[in-house]
Amino acid sequence: MATVMIAGAGPTGLMLACELRLAGIDVVLVDRLPGRSGQSRAGGMHARTMEVMDQRGLLDGFLTGGVPMQIGHFSGLELDFSGLATRYPHMLRIPQSDVEVLLEEHLAKLGTQVRWSAGVTGIRQGEHGVTVELGGDSGDGEELVVDYLVGCDGGRSTVRKLLGIGFPGTEPTLSSILGDVELTDPPAAPIVEERRPNGRLSVFAFGENWWRVTTTEYDADVARDTPVDVEDLRATLIRIGGTDFGMHSPRWVSRFNDSTRQADRYRQGRVLLAGDAAHIHFPAGGQGMNLGIQDAVNLGWKLALVARGQAPAHLLDSYQAERHPVAARVLANTRAQTALGRPDTHTSALREMFETLMAQDTAGPQHLAGMVSALDIRYPLGDGHPLTGRRVPDFDLTTDSGSGSDSGSGGRSRVFELLHGGRGVLLDLAGHAGTAAVLSGWAGRVDLVTARRAEPTVAVPGLGRCVLPRVLLIRPDGHVAWCGPTEPAGDGVGVDLGALHAALTDTFGPAEPPRAPAAKAT
Repeated sequence: MATVMIAGAGPTGLMLACELRLAGIDVVLVDRLPGRSGQSRAGGMHARTMEVMDQRGLLDGFLTGGVPMQIGHFSGLELDFSGLATRYPHMLRIPQSDVEVLLEEHLAKLGTQVRWSAGVTGIRQGEHGVTVELGGDSGDGEELVVDYLVGCDGGRSTVRKLLGIGFPGTEPTLSSILGDVELTDPPAAPIVEERRPNGRLSVFAFGENWWRVTTTEYDADVARDTPVDVEDLRATLIRIGGTDFGMHSPRWVSRFNDSTRQADRYRQGRVLLAGDAAHIHFPAGGQGMNLGIQDAVNLGWKLALVARGQAPAHLLDSYQAERHPVAARVLANTRAQTALGRPDTHTSALREMFETLMAQDTAGPQHLAGMVSALDIRYPLGDGHPLTGRRVPDFDLTTDSGSGSDSGSGGRSRVFELLHGGRGVLLDLAGHAGTAAVLSGWAGRVDLVTARRAEPTVAVPGLGRCVLPRVLLIRPDGHVAWCGPTEPAGDGVGVDLGALHAALTDTFGPAEPPRAPAAKAT
């Protein structure tokens, strides 16, 4: 019996499957489609998602296949990512289809393949598991019993509907058409974002001889599932911009709107939701795929601990507590972006004022860049040091020999390399006595790494530079669960081992009891 079934083999489902397999969990990943569509879909990876991939040692493949872009936008108003406190101060232009290929290849190395043509058609929950009915070419009439089921099956999620989970939100106010096409008369600039009297248009180079063209018409009463082709895109582009740029040879054309909804709960018993199954919004700023991948990384290590019986089931409730507000903020900022894009006189006045405020103070653009890139997320993990709840900065360090991570026997390293194994890390920057003894009950869940760092401060998005704690408890998703003191060790300030024990218990479940010594042979 597989421990976890994941419905939906898009970026969210693939990332979650990789995280669970890294933790040694048996996974079956199903999808109702017959195979990969090849459609490019989402077009970019933001800094925080690149950091997530770096934490697992996967980033090189994405960087090789993508194009860095230091400039982003908020409703067409330029954002500069170059000043973000990260190793990756840019967006990476890479189609979702390429992201899926890379993640599926990695999942295969971890021993799991996607089961295509197998969609979820029924769910029955019991005290000890979930019975999932599968339909389709490879699963017609089949039933599988698993410990947990996660619906990553998109905005029209069958899993969500079968559970009866509410999906409240707002109705569409616009209609958009997107096409990946070739242009014989492209614009002079590689990126065009314009508001016109009849709507908005976006044209940017997406690859060699390949452009992504998007049109938006407000108050257009067009159903999302209305058939669409390149001629519809051409007609709307001419209506809005007066030209079709010599459009031809479409690779993919899609219609969408700004319907914005969020599941009222992400967990019902042994079934959970992630990605578009939990939230949908207008794709402003390229945030959707990133939001889903980060859902998966937040959920994966928690579900693995619970599935292995090392943490109580209520740890899964922290998934919604942490990720629901993050998605709600994305829904709010995409609603704001569509409102600022309306092509009317009142919106133009508001937009000019908004743009003036952005130009007068760097704090505003930095706030928006941190929000769109997801670098400024802070989970409610307690007060104290400003790093608590935030993603750990990837600073350089020198590890001591004998560390429990995969960084080897000691030497130069950086924080994200310590997270490649998908376990938690207790990073001790001052060699405190007692931390190893406390951590012994979490062997296999948390690695102890003793290291040194010459620079006492570190740059943090939204905070500037802050003093590093002498001990950091880092979760597998890269967020800091607990911080020790910041005073130098020579000042006589020790680590509160009781507080460390409590933080380990809250984050990773109770300690394993000490093993009894083996009986001696007589």
